[in-house]
Amino acid sequence: MAGLAAGIRLRLGGKTVIIVERHEAPGGLNSFYNLQGRKYDVGLHAMTNYVPAGVKGTPLGKLFRQLRIPRDAFDLSEQCSSRIQFPGAELRFSNDFTLLESEIDRTFPDQIDGFRQLTGFVKSFDATNLDAAETPARPVLAKFLTDPLLVDMLCCPIFYYGSAREDDIDLGQFVIMFQSLFLEGFARPFAGVRQIIRALTKKYAELGGIRKMRLGVKQIQTYGNRAQTLELDDGSILSAEQVISTIGLVETNRLAGLAQGETDNIGKLSFVECIQLFEEQPRNLGWEDTIIFFNTSDTFEYRRPAIELVDPGSGVICFPNNYQYPDGKTLDEGWLRVTAIAHYDRWCALEEIDYQQAKRDWYEILMTQAVDLLPDIPAEKGTFADLCGDIDMFSPRTITKFTGHLGGAVYGAPYKRKDGRTDLDNVYIAGTDQGFLGIVGAMLSGISIANAYCLGGR
Repeated sequence: MAGLAAGIRLRLGGKTVIIVERHEAPGGLNSFYNLQGRKYDVGLHAMTNYVPAGVKGTPLGKLFRQLRIPRDAFDLSEQCSSRIQFPGAELRFSNDFTLLESEIDRTFPDQIDGFRQLTGFVKSFDATNLDAAETPARPVLAKFLTDPLLVDMLCCPIFYYGSAREDDIDLGQFVIMFQSLFLEGFARPFAGVRQIIRALTKKYAELGGIRKMRLGVKQIQTYGNRAQTLELDDGSILSAEQVISTIGLVETNRLAGLAQGETDNIGKLSFVECIQLFEEQPRNLGWEDTIIFFNTSDTFEYRRPAIELVDPGSGVICFPNNYQYPDGKTLDEGWLRVTAIAHYDRWCALEEIDYQQAKRDWYEILMTQAVDLLPDIPAEKGTFADLCGDIDMFSPRTITKFTGHLGGAVYGAPYKRKDGRTDLDNVYIAGTDQGFLGIVGAMLSGISIANAYCLGGR
C-alpha cells in the first residue's frame, strides 16, 4: 500500500517511477488470494481511520486529496459495533466515540475523568513529529488511568492492530492507533481489500507508472553513501536517483550489505489466522459484532507464546459480514476470522508433515475458543459443525513467504525510523517501519516520504 501510494504521488509530481514487487499480487501485507474459486483477504479485518464524507482535517481526507482518488472508489461501509471482551468486563465501541465513553463510565465509573483527560492528551499530541524520541506508552497511560484492567482493555485492540513490541507500544504509535480506532473508526469495502488495491493500481496505471510483478530486488548496489543500482531477481539492473523501500528497515539494510548483525530490531510478533466459511449470515446466529478483541486471563500479555506454537489466550475475532453495507447487500457466505499471536521460530522448525498437522490442530483450538466466546447458536440452526464450509489458515511461515518480513513480523521492526531515512543518502523507508500504521497509515507513509524527499517537501 505504501509503495503504490508513493508511486501515485511521484507520478503526479512528474517523476519517472518503477514499482518492483516479488509477489504475484500487489498489496503486501494487505492483499488477497484465490483459493478454489474464492477470493480471500489477507490481513484486512477493517480499514481504520474511517470518517464520514465532509469531515475535514483527517488522515482519510488527506489521503484522497493527495492521491486524487475519489472517495467512492474505495466503496467504504462503516462497522456495526465492536467490543473488547475480558473476564468479568466488556466494552463496546463503534464509530461513534460517545459509545465507548459511555461504556467506560458504566463499567469503570471511577476512571471516566481520567479517560477524558487521556482523550484530550491524545487529541493534542503531535504524532506526526518525526523527531520525537521513542517513549513507552504504558507508563504514560498510568498517569491517567489507575485501573490496570481498563489499561489492558484499551491496549488490547491497539496492540493487536499495530504494536511491533511485546507488551507495549511507542507513545506516538499509541496516539495514532487510539485516534484511528476509537476517535475515527472501522470501515470495509464490500469487495474487500482488492477494492482498494484496484483503485490504487488503476490510478497508477492511468498516470503512466510502471509495475514489475514477480520480480523483487536481490541487491542494492552502493557507491559511497548512495544506492547506485538495483539488481533484480532475474539479474537485470535498474538505476535510480532515489529509492523508496517498503519491505522493512532491517530487510532494506541487508539488501545493501548494511547492519547484517542488526538482529535486535527484527520484530518478534507474528500471528496465525484461521478463516471459516459457513452457510448462515452471522447475525442469524446471534453474532452481531463486527470485531471482538478478547482476552481470557486476568491480565493481558501481548508477547510470543512461552511454550506453545500459538497463544490462544487472547486474539481477535472478526465477522466481515457485519458492516453497514448499502442497499441491503450482504456477503454470499458467512465469514469468521480468528487471529492469535504465534511463535515464528517454532513454526519454522517444523517438518512439513508436522507443520500441516499443527495447522489442523491449532485451527481446531482457535475455532473452538472463538465459538465458546460467542453467543450460543439457536437450537434450530444446528451446531456450528453443521454449518461449516470451507476453511483456510495462514501461519508465520506464510507471512515470510509472501512478504519477506524477517521473523514473520506483521508490524515490522520494534524501533521505527520515523524520518524515513536510512544509512544511504538516497534510500528511504516507507510503510510500517516508518511508523505509520494500518492501511491508511501505510498509504500516508508512502505519500509523506515521496513528498518530503522526492518532491521538494510538497
